[in-house]
Amino acid sequence: MTEAMQLKIKNDSSILVHITMKLSDGSAADSTKVNNKPAKIIMGDNSISPAFEAELIGMSKGDSREFTLVAKDAFGESNPDNIHYMDIDKFTVDAPAKVGNIITFSQPGGELPGMIKEVNGNSVTIDFNHPLAGQTVTFVIDLVEIL
Repeated sequence: MTEAMQLKIKNDSSILVHITMKLSDGSAADSTKVNNKPAKIIMGDNSISPAFEAELIGMSKGDSREFTLVAKDAFGESNPDNIHYMDIDKFTVDAPAKVGNIITFSQPGGELPGMIKEVNGNSVTIDFNHPLAGQTVTFVIDLVEIL
């Protein structure tokens, strides 16, 4: 297929991509390559930020692109309303109140993961923000397929 005929990502494309995320110190935060399971993205469905989508427009199958987004365009700013406090007796041996643990809580709309940030006496501080909220993130995108 010639360059001119090759499919490119558009505003309404569905795509499969490998995503590697790096923090500002250069450390790897996560990658779909670990389990060799590319992520499916449906452009325009509001699941990713407009700034992220803008970086993908025009890519073709096999392309790679690296770009950095500030917190508000990556996983959002950390929202103080997403920090909650629970009594320690709500935790169990299977889901202990230990700093750094990520516990999944059931709620009416499904499940919500929260990270335990602090245990102070009987009070447990849980942060329901995305773990990368508030951080500048560098993304490496490898376009596997345009569906």
